[in-house]
Amino acid sequence: MLVHTPGALRAALEGSGRVGLVPTMGYLHEGHATLVRRARQSSDRVVLSVFVNPMQFGRNEDLGRYPRDLDRDLRVAGEAGADVVFHPEPDTMYPPGFASAVQVAGVSGPLDGAARPGHFAGVATVVLKLLNLAQPAQAFFGEKDWQQLAVVRRMVADLNVPTEIVGVPTVRADSGLALSSRNSYLSPEGQAQAVALSAALRAVQRAYVAGERDVAALKRTGLDVLTRDPAVEPEYLSVVGPDLREPDVLVPDPLNRVLVAARVGGVRLIDNLPLLPA
Repeated sequence: MLVHTPGALRAALEGSGRVGLVPTMGYLHEGHATLVRRARQSSDRVVLSVFVNPMQFGRNEDLGRYPRDLDRDLRVAGEAGADVVFHPEPDTMYPPGFASAVQVAGVSGPLDGAARPGHFAGVATVVLKLLNLAQPAQAFFGEKDWQQLAVVRRMVADLNVPTEIVGVPTVRADSGLALSSRNSYLSPEGQAQAVALSAALRAVQRAYVAGERDVAALKRTGLDVLTRDPAVEPEYLSVVGPDLREPDVLVPDPLNRVLVAARVGGVRLIDNLPLLPA
């Protein structure tokens, strides 16, 4: 079922029992389908949103050319098991006079927060609106956007939102490249070059498993791999603890992570991997 307004969404979900929400910006791929299938396992009704959120795009970013294909999205969502697709217009989500934003301090500051000022305020605002509209028991997010997941979890905890936020492991191509809607911008050559991101992450992961805990050394290991191809332009490679800040030395923690952002052929890509001892 396709709905476009908050009223229609509430009507579609009335009496649905346990609702699972999968927020997306559309142009769905196997990563999104995996989120829907995961939601299907624990939900009576699964709603997937398709909304290219203008509030999370900065000036000179790719809002206007972000890939869109609603027919494809409906097919992928339906085949994966979504019951309802919510596809509002920007004026529906942000009507005239809209003047509110959700600021999540701390975890939204470094990494993509520093590179894209205002981005996570846009993310937090639209996610809170979707949670309020759908009233889900659980909402499902891919771990590829690790910092986004941390921001949403912090917001939900701080504001006592009664929704469990479920992180789902990143889905990758056979090459190791993390699936992303923005991969559609890449040429075949660019897709091959972009594998450098996951290769750099794996190098850091191997060094950590081998016993390296010095953050500067771990970063050098990753950057040595990332910078081998001049077509890959690193923005950051960061080794962080649970607070998304870089310590000098990592203390073992299940939330330790290595994150990377880089441009390949002008396309900005992000990726990350957990750092867990052997």
